[in-house]
This record gives sequence, structure tokens and C-alpha cells, in this order.
Amino acid sequence: MLTDKEKADMKQRLKKISGQINGIDKMLDDGRYCVDVVQQLLAARAAINKVALLIIESHAKSCVVSAIREDRADESLDELMNVLKQFTK
Repeated sequence: MLTDKEKADMKQRLKKISGQINGIDKMLDDGRYCVDVVQQLLAARAAINKVALLIIESHAKSCVVSAIREDRADESLDELMNVLKQFTK
């Protein structure tokens, strides 16, 4: 479970990413150089990946730890591994 501080940080990061996406949209409208557009897309994807990793880290430190303490380690770790597998595709 994300703390209020973590939620605020994620929301701030997502607002920045939204701004990046809007900027990329404008770059397309302006006919900007293709490589520049791709570089901005890569930067936005990296920012999204960072948010995902922060959420996964928080999940591991809170939800997974709680599940281990409650003797539900197998299901919780399986779920975490499935998410990580999807993330690394």
C-alpha cells in the first residue's frame, strides 16, 4: 500500500509524464525531426518505468512483507514475480 507521501510523489511524476506526452504530441504537429520525437518517447517510457518500479518496490516492502508474516508468502511472491515478468517484456 502506498503511503500518502508516495502517492503524492507518483501523482507529481505522472503529471510530468503527461506534460511530456503533450509535448510529444505538439512535436508531431510541428513536424519535428523523427529522431527527436523518438528520443522524447524513450524518455517518457523511462519515466513511466520509474513510476512502475517505485510502485513495485513499495508493494514488495509493504504488501509482500505482510503476506509473508501472515504465512501467505507463496501466493504473494508468485504474484510479484508475474508482475515483474510482465514488466520486463
